[in-house]
Amino acid sequence: MSAFELKRQGAEWRLELHGDWSLHAMADIDRELALLPPTIDGALVCDWSGAQSPGIGPVWRLLGRLSGLRSGGARIAHVAPPHILEFLQRLADERGAAPPAEAIPAPPPGFIGKLGKFTYLQGVEAAGAVGFFGRIVAVIGEALRRPQAWRTPSLVRHVYETGITAVPIVSLIAFLISVIVAYLGAQQLSKFGANIFVVDLVTISVLREMGVLLTAIIVAGRSGSAFAAEIGVMQLNEETDALRAMGMNPIEVLVVPRILALVIALPLLTIIADGMGLAGGGLLSLVNLHIPLPQFTSRMRESLAPTTFWAGIIKAPVFAVLIGMVGTYRGMQVRDSARELGRLTTVAVVQSIFMVILADALFAIFFVQIDF
Repeated sequence: MSAFELKRQGAEWRLELHGDWSLHAMADIDRELALLPPTIDGALVCDWSGAQSPGIGPVWRLLGRLSGLRSGGARIAHVAPPHILEFLQRLADERGAAPPAEAIPAPPPGFIGKLGKFTYLQGVEAAGAVGFFGRIVAVIGEALRRPQAWRTPSLVRHVYETGITAVPIVSLIAFLISVIVAYLGAQQLSKFGANIFVVDLVTISVLREMGVLLTAIIVAGRSGSAFAAEIGVMQLNEETDALRAMGMNPIEVLVVPRILALVIALPLLTIIADGMGLAGGGLLSLVNLHIPLPQFTSRMRESLAPTTFWAGIIKAPVFAVLIGMVGTYRGMQVRDSARELGRLTTVAVVQSIFMVILADALFAIFFVQIDF
């Protein structure tokens, strides 16, 4: 049985659909649609009253065929259309109305052309990053009015994954680096009989700079790459598109909980790194310089200023926002292939570490200017 019948009624044409129009009949419908004339004169009325179980695939294919008739000047009307027709018709109209992409002129050859292309691409990246940050701020602002948008279970899970599971490696690295700094400082200061100042060196360097900086770099390599990889895989599997189809905002579901988790976890990890760093310096001072623990503690208190500890803690939330933003932004950029996933994950780690070091340099200049 034929899926449709095209016949003329006076000054117009009538396309009567009948039989099975589900996805199972797709192959037969395709063959019959190919037999339709390329153009017709006058109006066309498409009668859906006899079509059984019209599916998205066959309806979409018929609309594509009818669009050729419409481009030939035929006016098309539908009688008893299925509920999906309006959506598919709007989608077809939007695709047909999309203007062709303008060809980007090739840059001039030589160094100037490469410099211009690089500058243009960096401007596009900067605009995209600013827009991404604005979307995050908008979601957080909305969450202040809608508490369920904070997604507490997801936030707690990410705090555990980015914070608690990172405690062993952060503690070990901070302890060993502090031992190395104390050992090298002792070698130089012993020439002047100033071994006691090793305590000042360890205390100030760990609390102001090394504790938070080392922790941020470890978290950038560990959690920043994980953010990019996780969201990138979701992009490849079209899970983020599924979230949008369900009316959920991927920024709210995937991005904001990860960034907030880092903002909570990184200051706590910094405190642990500070403690382990001071412990490493104290152990080296005891073993190598024969400075007993009470003397080390007393000298450490003398070397501390009121702002020494807070100078490191203030940086931690800023570093956390930078790491979380870069990791999630690069993850949301993944398209098409696993190779792109690997490339953007690498880019996320490199840019996270670069942004952390750049921010630390700016903090150092700012703290000097305000005498903090």
